[in-house]
Order: sequence, then C-alpha cells, then structure tokens
Amino acid sequence: MCGAEVKPLSDSVRRVCTLLETLGHPHLPIALDDAAHTAQQAADALGVSLGQIAKSIIFRLKPDDRAVLVVTSGDRRVDEHKVQALVCGAGQSLGRANAEFVKARTGFTIGGVSPLGHVEPPVVLLDEELGRFDVIWAAAGHPNAVFKLTLADLVAWTQAPVVDVTVR
Repeated sequence: MCGAEVKPLSDSVRRVCTLLETLGHPHLPIALDDAAHTAQQAADALGVSLGQIAKSIIFRLKPDDRAVLVVTSGDRRVDEHKVQALVCGAGQSLGRANAEFVKARTGFTIGGVSPLGHVEPPVVLLDEELGRFDVIWAAAGHPNAVFKLTLADLVAWTQAPVVDVTVR
C-alpha cells in the first residue's frame, strides 16, 4: 500500500507513490533516515555508487517558460550546450531554473524532484550514462524519499529519448 514505507506522507510523495502504483511498479518509495539533498548523500544513505542516483535537473525553456527535465547519472555533470541543442528551436534558449520555478512547474522542491509525477509535463531527456547500471534510484517527491527503478522503466514511463547530455 502506498505510504506504508514513507511516513508522514507528503502530498508530493503521495503523488509519486500513486503514479507508481498505477504503473504497476513493484518498488514504492522508501524513506531515508536523513534527507538527501545531494546525489552523494542519497548514494551514501543507500549504500550504492554515486552513478546509480538518477538526478533530476530542471532547466527553464525561454521564452516558453516550460520546464526541461534532464535525468542524469549522479556521477555526471549536465552539459547545458548539449541540452540546448536538443530542445531549443528558433527563438528559444535554455536557462537556469530557480527554486520557485522548479516548485511551480514540477510540484517538487529542489532535492526531491522526481523524474515523474510533475504538475506540468516537462520536456524530458534521459542521460545515456544511466544505462551503465542495472538498478538506479530516484527522488520520490521529497529529499528523504527515493524509489528503485531502471533506465528501461524511465523510457517506458516518459517516452523520452536516451541521449548524450553530459560533460566529457
């Protein structure tokens, strides 16, 4: 049952949990003992490698003011120029998203942005580097809630392309 693993259940975690249940995903969110505001903190808490943490990075597509979600491996850094080349058309540019923008577009606070369950559907790109791992972990709507998944799960749920978006 949704929420048995994470209490008290915030609205954002409940939203992710309900969506995972609807998708038939067997791994519902679990609670970490301490909030993990960084990929390293999450990896340490779970006892996994940093690369297994699926970081959700939000950018702002201008002038549309639409969120762009890049789900990347925790041990990699996103190359904004690569993302811009993939998502921007004529007259568009990519900018940084502040905490207020992230909360308004996703429904999540920074540090707890899930790769799914956003209040407004974002443009989504999935980092090919996540494919190095059989199992990855993503935030579930709160800095102390995570869930287990695979890159194949993300592809199926988001229909997003798996692309090269990281600094080499």
